[in-house]
Amino acid sequence: MSLYISEKAKKISPSPTLAIDARYKEMKKEGIPVVGFGAGEPDFDTPENVKQAGIKAINDNFTRYTPASGTLELKRAICRKIKRDTGLDYDVSNIVVSNGGKHALSNVFICICDPGDEVILPAPYWVSYPEMIKIADAVPVYIDTTEENEFKFTPDQLRAAITPKTRALVLNTPSNPTGMLYTKAELEEIAKICVEHNIYVVFDEIYEKLAYEGEHVNIATLGDDIRKLTIIVNGMAKAYCMTGWRIGYIAAEPEIAKAVSNIQSHMTSNPCSIAQVASVEALDGDQSVIDDMRREYISRRDYMVKRINSIDGVSCLNPHGAFYIFMNVRDSLGKEHYGKMINTANEFCADVLDKALVAMVPSEGFGIDGYVRLSYATSMENIKTGLDRLEKYLKGECK
Repeated sequence: MSLYISEKAKKISPSPTLAIDARYKEMKKEGIPVVGFGAGEPDFDTPENVKQAGIKAINDNFTRYTPASGTLELKRAICRKIKRDTGLDYDVSNIVVSNGGKHALSNVFICICDPGDEVILPAPYWVSYPEMIKIADAVPVYIDTTEENEFKFTPDQLRAAITPKTRALVLNTPSNPTGMLYTKAELEEIAKICVEHNIYVVFDEIYEKLAYEGEHVNIATLGDDIRKLTIIVNGMAKAYCMTGWRIGYIAAEPEIAKAVSNIQSHMTSNPCSIAQVASVEALDGDQSVIDDMRREYISRRDYMVKRINSIDGVSCLNPHGAFYIFMNVRDSLGKEHYGKMINTANEFCADVLDKALVAMVPSEGFGIDGYVRLSYATSMENIKTGLDRLEKYLKGECK
């Protein structure tokens, strides 16, 4: 007996980043001394004051349903956070709290897209964007960027991608997977074009607190017209080391927030009550933990960039934010390694994992070939060991 699977479900690909991480964890469980550069989550613990707030919420029996779009207390804390960081005044009617950033993004695409609408997506892109757009019955339209332009698209490329069906542009800055950051001048050009064509900007700033060189600018600050078209997407995962707590949120015009809230009320209802209390503490509490974490990431990044660029066969740019290196491996492709031809980044990563016990994420899932993403959300010891093994692999010295 064959079981029916919908055509929509068949078109959705599994996350390649989660697949790599799952294989890495499986090898670790088997006692294999593999080094993992795959995970997209901080290796720091949730701050103690945030954990204690969650524990207190449990002890206070704050374990029942909350409003579907989030508690009033958390929405107010998010408004204070946005005001503190951007100067923008948002009201609780602008905010919807969801079950993580992925959930917030999925809600947004479902809310703003009709079947056949187009969403512009610069490549390389985070692997889940195209699938979320497809789930909303919309069509991802890709803009290919280049390393020479720091993996950022130009105004002319954006204009060329816009059609009568264009509904939105996805903008992730600092970027996963490249770590690149759009400047204020670049965002002003983008805002001008989006306002001219009346298209939304889905502004994913989940890595905003992890900007190292240059200033992270929220595009909504660049004028009233672009603010109305901007849907800010953020969450607690990266800045506050709360990946497992699953709290994301949007800030948007009340009409959009209401529509997103209506969708969420039927699909999941409220995000975790305990995690919401902890998130209030994270947003309103001591922020120095972020500065400490940022300094450590910069130290790791600087080491990795210098080391990678000293290894024959690979190279990388200096990322401006997030915690990823987007390593160019094109000089190592189309060649024989250990008796086998390696032609793609996917084949390269599989062989390095097999021969050198280093887990990395191939770039095909990000919409480009010839690159590998390495996360430096891991210890300096692991970074040094992993890069030692990578260099040994490229020198042909692995067994």
